[in-house]
Amino acid sequence: MKTTPNAADAQNQLGIGHLNRGEHEKALNCFKRATKLDPQFAAAHNNLGGALVELGRPEKAIASFKSALQLNASYAQAHQNMGVALRMLRRHSEAISHFERALRLKPDDADTHNNLGIAFAELAQYEQAAACYTRALALKPDFADAHNNLGNALKAQGRLDDAIPRYMRALQINPRFAMAYNNLGLALRQLRRADEAVECFSRALTLNPQLADAHLNLGVALADLRRPEDAVQSFSRALEIQPEMALARAQRMHQRARLCDWAGLEADRQFVDKLGTSGGVVPPFAMLSLDDHPMRQRIRAERFAAATYPPRPRPSFLRPAAKPDRLRIGYFSADYSNHATMFLMAGLFEHHDRSRFALHAYSYGPDVNDAMRARVKNTFDVFHDVRLQSDEAIAELARSESIDVAVDLSGYAERNRAGVFWHGAAPIQISYLGYPGTIGAPFFDYLVADRTLIPNDTRSCYAESIIYMPHTYQVNDSAREISDRVFTRAEAGLPDPGFVFCSFNNSYKISSIEFDIWMRLLQRVDGSVLWLLGGNASVEANLRSEAAKRGVDPARIVFAKPAPLSEHLARHRLADLFLDTFNYNAHTTASDALWAGLPLVTKLGQSFAARVAGSLLTAIDMAMLVTDTAESYERLAFELATDPARLGAIRQRLHANRGAAPLFDTDLFARHIEAAYERTYQRYLDGEPAADFAIDP
Repeated sequence: MKTTPNAADAQNQLGIGHLNRGEHEKALNCFKRATKLDPQFAAAHNNLGGALVELGRPEKAIASFKSALQLNASYAQAHQNMGVALRMLRRHSEAISHFERALRLKPDDADTHNNLGIAFAELAQYEQAAACYTRALALKPDFADAHNNLGNALKAQGRLDDAIPRYMRALQINPRFAMAYNNLGLALRQLRRADEAVECFSRALTLNPQLADAHLNLGVALADLRRPEDAVQSFSRALEIQPEMALARAQRMHQRARLCDWAGLEADRQFVDKLGTSGGVVPPFAMLSLDDHPMRQRIRAERFAAATYPPRPRPSFLRPAAKPDRLRIGYFSADYSNHATMFLMAGLFEHHDRSRFALHAYSYGPDVNDAMRARVKNTFDVFHDVRLQSDEAIAELARSESIDVAVDLSGYAERNRAGVFWHGAAPIQISYLGYPGTIGAPFFDYLVADRTLIPNDTRSCYAESIIYMPHTYQVNDSAREISDRVFTRAEAGLPDPGFVFCSFNNSYKISSIEFDIWMRLLQRVDGSVLWLLGGNASVEANLRSEAAKRGVDPARIVFAKPAPLSEHLARHRLADLFLDTFNYNAHTTASDALWAGLPLVTKLGQSFAARVAGSLLTAIDMAMLVTDTAESYERLAFELATDPARLGAIRQRLHANRGAAPLFDTDLFARHIEAAYERTYQRYLDGEPAADFAIDP
């Protein structure tokens, strides 16, 4: 029996009806029947591909779109749909070609302009994406999706104040647009308006409780507000909806580490090795305290960088014939304020040889009026507040000022702007201080380290060329003020007499492994206490509970109240011995202790973050306090706690070394880092690629 085109068309129309009602499998069957009834029916092939796209089968959809286009090469809708399927498969160049072909055939199609914009955005070509969304909106001003997408493109460029009105307009058009609330929340969070961000994510979840991304983002905003318990609940909800969401799992683990909720952490321990090394990417910083494995850290960083900053050519720079009289050094940071980074860096800025170096600051943190900002602002030739500018605009500004060496002081730390370096701020780009590990991105040329941090056997775990500093990678400010105030132990809630162990590291650095050792020390050293940083009631309750589980009176855990830095340094004198953490050592807190004259016992781990205290102790000629196993760490701490004469001799040596050893010689460090900058620039002038090198003492 011969079929007629009308029968095929009837099946096609029936399929369209099913498709409009979201009945994708029924639609699929109708379109299949239509193409069998009339193999020359281009529209049915196109619609069959559309149903396959809706069912998440883009590979099969492509075959249907090819059939449609073989029958009608000028079929604009089929070109657009082919582009969507190719984009789903991350074949972006092919997708863009089909979208552009569709627009040549039908230039007034707002949907195609919008889809072309999405393809450019997924390639991180945000300016091109924004131009596409703008053209879509010129054709269709009430296109809520295009307003939302334009907001995303502007946000990705750092143009948050321009992005927010776009999200608001999308929500005016469609008040039930859950994803627009989510994206508005992301923009507000970037502006450090976390309370408003929480409200937006909550609205998104009211509209769509199954939106896993909104649960994730709500958790991050709650973490910003120092509400780690609530953040954990949000991350857990995201994982209930999407169990493979690596971002949510890594963030939940990090917040549980902050809470010292080790029982909760244990449930996720099985995922640590693969978290971020396969499957979804994770923020590298979240894993530093959870996994002392430098190669896995490199893999996480490289996968995160590749997903966040797709490969692109570095901008070309005009190489001069000779080195300029003054090398222009750009320091990029979110922390030009009372922050640990500036507590270390301020002295370096002041000790730079200004006859040979011009200093440019690019500040993308909040414009706070505190003492540290006032101090460092005066040390620069040029100080730019660029917090409202896009990453690309900041990079362009640096290029316009002919920065020779760009130094990133943030890495993957909070509020980082690694995208500036992806866009290319200078011919030489260096990662320093703010992030203790590899960035894993080809747009960073060098990482500043030392031989303690990166010994030969872990060199392959770092993507950058290494600048090996002669003593330690960490600069210190020899002008740091220690208050003259004399604290009493009673004021601090400490026993007198009694041995005081302390550890002023962030709570997320403390694991059950160190805590087991600390509790055994308290049990073995009569009258001793453990003095930790306070300020979070949940952390304090959890640690006291953990002490009780180990048979230690919780009252022997004492928590220090927040205090101004100079007074905090002064009260270090009340302690007898600083006990370091393992996977993520004391960094600035180790310098604090040593500057205040407090001995510190550490254990060398494998990765950068786990070896910093060892680097600092070596640079102050106190390597006898560096151990390499948990057993030797515990043994040394016990010996010092029970041998007053030996501990007293170590204190005296530390006091003598503070003024003589390299660790706190800011001027010496300045000369060494300047030599490093000049050497990187000379290699560039000579046309040589970046390579490892060491600075002579």
